[in-house]
Amino acid sequence: MQDLFQENKILMQNTLGQLIKSLRKKTNKSITLLTAEVGMTKSLLADTEKGIKDPQLSTLWRIAQGLNIPLSDIIKLLENELGEEFSLIE
Repeated sequence: MQDLFQENKILMQNTLGQLIKSLRKKTNKSITLLTAEVGMTKSLLADTEKGIKDPQLSTLWRIAQGLNIPLSDIIKLLENELGEEFSLIE
């Protein structure tokens, strides 16, 4: 059971990271520019985009603000990417 949770958590982190990177590139913002705008380190954003970091809600909020989209849009896009069957609770 714990292995499935860990696998799903990694899948969620990787998917979220790819989504954030894609949204950032659509806005034509570099990591340097976005992190300067939202007051976070480049390494935190880079690690989030790589799926290494599991960002806190406040971090996601700041990223969404820097991308000029509601946080709820990021969550909806993540849910769509993961599909209805995805769950961290089994």
